[in-house]
Amino acid sequence: MTARAKAAIVGGSGYTGGELFRLLLDHPGVEVAQITSESSAGKFVRATHPNLRGRTDLKFVTAAEVEACDLLFLALPHGEASRRIEHWSGLAPKIIDLSADFRLRDAATYERWYGKPHAAPDWLERFVYGLPEADRDALRNATHVSGVGCNATASNLALLPLVRADLADPDRAIVVDLKVGSSEGGNKPSLASHHPERSGAVRAFSPTGHRHTAEVEAVLGRGDIHLSVTSIEMVRGAVATAHVFLRDGVTEKDVWAAYRGTYGDEPFVRIVKDRASLYRYPEPKIVAGSNYADVGFEYDAETKRCVSLCAIDNLVKGAAGTAVQGMNLMLGHDEIAGLGFPGLHPV
Repeated sequence: MTARAKAAIVGGSGYTGGELFRLLLDHPGVEVAQITSESSAGKFVRATHPNLRGRTDLKFVTAAEVEACDLLFLALPHGEASRRIEHWSGLAPKIIDLSADFRLRDAATYERWYGKPHAAPDWLERFVYGLPEADRDALRNATHVSGVGCNATASNLALLPLVRADLADPDRAIVVDLKVGSSEGGNKPSLASHHPERSGAVRAFSPTGHRHTAEVEAVLGRGDIHLSVTSIEMVRGAVATAHVFLRDGVTEKDVWAAYRGTYGDEPFVRIVKDRASLYRYPEPKIVAGSNYADVGFEYDAETKRCVSLCAIDNLVKGAAGTAVQGMNLMLGHDEIAGLGFPGLHPV
């Protein structure tokens, strides 16, 4: 039997770090040897992530205690990973950073969207953007992989078929309206432990200028993407509703061909467009806890407007799950390893 890869998670007390650990506990090819939290060092992980009771006796350690390993996951607040990337790279030959620090390839673009200079601009080109559906081959050969923005992921998966098939009118801007759960605001014990439905509601509201716009424009190769993000009464989940005007002469058959051609062989993208189904279009609660993305569309040939939808769990497909999927490609594992949970119904 091949030895399991030894991994460490730096920044394990947040929702994303907890989800990552949950997924890796069932992974056949990886063992999490260490997980860090500065505020909870010495305490059992299950004290912060109670869903893991009975699954692990691991305790949090400090970041200074992290030892050399095969693979390092960085689940730190934005800006933290880049400040110490030289240190982290000395501990592991492969790194997956789940923050926004290495998602963009250009330092000027990073400064524009994040409001400050990048702490390690020379490292930007070393990281591969971590969305497998966008560039799977690059991930197979990568040693450094960036995480993905949850809203960017939902938007990209909604739009990829139309853009790749060159159906979208290049002279008409694309508008994406996202409805998201409160967990996008992160794990704030003072509020979230008592009112998870309210945690992060303010941070998740962005009528214009959302930072994830930069990721969507980079993946799609367009500079006219406009995101609006609103937090609703939901803890997990994000659903993107994209409004795209298509080229003259495009038929619904063309749109179907684009979706099937893009996602027909994707292990985690499901096309949902069924008039006889209980859920005719993507619904975020159906994918809760899973790495699946449900996509669908409705096309009005008279106005040439296509409404494309994508529903994901923002903590899994929008963060930890995609990181594990990328890790599987990096390490040569089956891409679906550790990610088979299909979601719940009813919810």
